[in-house]
Amino acid sequence: MNTFYLICFVLGLVLSLMAAFAGLGRLHFGHMPVHGHFPGHARPGGGSLSAINGFTLPAFLCWFGGAGYLLRNYSPLAMPLALLGAVVAGLVGAGMLYVLLFKLLLPRERVLSPEDTRMDGVIARVSDEIRAGGIGEILFSQTGALRGTAAKSESGEPIARGTEVVVLRYAKGIAYVSPLEVRL
Repeated sequence: MNTFYLICFVLGLVLSLMAAFAGLGRLHFGHMPVHGHFPGHARPGGGSLSAINGFTLPAFLCWFGGAGYLLRNYSPLAMPLALLGAVVAGLVGAGMLYVLLFKLLLPRERVLSPEDTRMDGVIARVSDEIRAGGIGEILFSQTGALRGTAAKSESGEPIARGTEVVVLRYAKGIAYVSPLEVRL
């Protein structure tokens, strides 16, 4: 039984790390997906989430194996009670991960559309002077965050720091801007 628990622990740990680094939300074996769709578990972008997926299944194995090994070797519990304790520990560990990832973090995520990050028409403020024919920097708010990017004057004229500008186009990481009062 010790070998079984250790195999479950190591396999669960390795699969958990792979899922975390590879971003696997679902685990597939060939063409048979190991996930069900339960009502009430909606995810952003449609579809639904299963409690059994590529994150919670390895977490269950890891907690089950670790708890089973510890209960079998370091507690006075008989083998059936140690097995039951390991199953409970696995369910608790996988349940905590499910609640953390899919009930607390994932519902706050949203899929960005191209319009959310479109630069044309963005109003910004020059944070580092744009010299004649040179490059400066602008700061602007987009998707709820303050962002900055390199900027050039569309006309080639200098633009002083603190001037409000509008982005006319964006190419190769550089925003081409014009002072806002000129564009009105």
